[in-house]
Amino acid sequence: MPRFDLIATSTFGLENVVARELQQLGYEDCKVTDGRVVFSGDEHDIARCNLWLRSADRVLIRVGEFPATDFGELFDRTIDLPWAELLPIDAQFPVKGRSVRSRLHAVPKVQGVTKKAIVESLKKTHNRFRFDETGAEFVIEVSLLKDIATLTIDTTGPGLHKRGYRAIVGTAPLRETMAAGLIQLSYWNTDRPLIDPFCGSGTIPIEAAMIGQNIAPGLQRSFAAEDWPWIKRQIWKDARTEARDLKKKSLPAPIMAYDHDPDAIRLSQRGATDAGVGGSIRFGVQEVSNLRTPLKYGCVITNPPYGERLGEHEEIEAVYRIMGKTFATLDSWSVYVLTSHRRFEQLFGRRADRRRKLYNGRLECQYYQYQGPRPPRADDEVDDEQNTYDEQAAHKEEAAFDENDAGKAHLHEPIPLPTVATAETSAMALESIVLPTAETPPVVDPCATFIADCSEVQEAETLDVTHVADLLDN
Repeated sequence: MPRFDLIATSTFGLENVVARELQQLGYEDCKVTDGRVVFSGDEHDIARCNLWLRSADRVLIRVGEFPATDFGELFDRTIDLPWAELLPIDAQFPVKGRSVRSRLHAVPKVQGVTKKAIVESLKKTHNRFRFDETGAEFVIEVSLLKDIATLTIDTTGPGLHKRGYRAIVGTAPLRETMAAGLIQLSYWNTDRPLIDPFCGSGTIPIEAAMIGQNIAPGLQRSFAAEDWPWIKRQIWKDARTEARDLKKKSLPAPIMAYDHDPDAIRLSQRGATDAGVGGSIRFGVQEVSNLRTPLKYGCVITNPPYGERLGEHEEIEAVYRIMGKTFATLDSWSVYVLTSHRRFEQLFGRRADRRRKLYNGRLECQYYQYQGPRPPRADDEVDDEQNTYDEQAAHKEEAAFDENDAGKAHLHEPIPLPTVATAETSAMALESIVLPTAETPPVVDPCATFIADCSEVQEAETLDVTHVADLLDN
């Protein structure tokens, strides 16, 4: 079975998350560069990676890579590549192109030269002068970066963010691949409750539930390479059967999603049901100012409004101030916020422990990370010093990611992603969480929801101390 150079593409800042996902799938030969992770694999790996990668955008076959400073060199090097081994005689092969900081900057001409070279290569092999292109589609891309041409074939089709479970999306939706990346950059795992107080169409809680239940993100969709004649359909069938067998039925700790818009909540519920995780997420209509929970050691992961539209700026700044005051009451929780607002930390009232530059679409954002304490384990001793945990030390490996300047190359070391706990350890961790009451603490229901008590108006109490003054005078 032939092996290929494969490329998993990603948005800027998530390359190392994708590399860690590949390593967890068993691919150790990963090379990380800007926007891509290169590794090797065969037909089975093409199917597995398309089904399982959560934060990658596409899976490509790299056909060739070479310097190309003029069109003659591009044509000659392209024609020598083994196109007949990959493209059937009736293949449709549209050519896409892009050029960044290269001498060959006329993209339409680059596409035309590449297409002509591929046709000439196929003519030599098949001894034909005409190709009808009526068969399966093999989308080819020629990418020029600093005069280096990379020619690839797309195995994915529509981007991997299209999971197949969402027919309708809300306004300004967060891509599923980005949501999965935000979750994997946090310290959330299935032991810990998760809250998204600005859930919108529910992308973050749905992706978290899919991660927690080990549901392959591509299980409900099809891929371009499924129509290729040289990849047997049994390979895809076996990969899907394996994915279904690995699914888990439930989560040990709750996931909760809130939004002030009832329509958004209804949309989120529909998406969760279609994704197969409707029973793992608690939804509710609630303002962020009313956020309360008796649970401890959870993670808030959210993508609040950015205020990019005219007239929304002051309103969004008020929301960020409310977030700061509300989240301050969750003293044992970790908080992760993605926003493009440059004054977020000032408005939130606290400087983030870490920041990471990410791009939500084409919009430059910062991922603000506020690390809470580590949850106590059942086998920990009572000694407070033993129960403390320096989360900053755990992040030393990714120090190179902080506050990257745009345009620089970023070669990343693996990020320490959260490991999924077993059911036994999850149960022990949940049993160790207690409510801070005066006497005997009640046992926490792990499925408890938030308390938003607005039934009474809190009034200040006034104490009359005039009689005390009289006593002092006497």
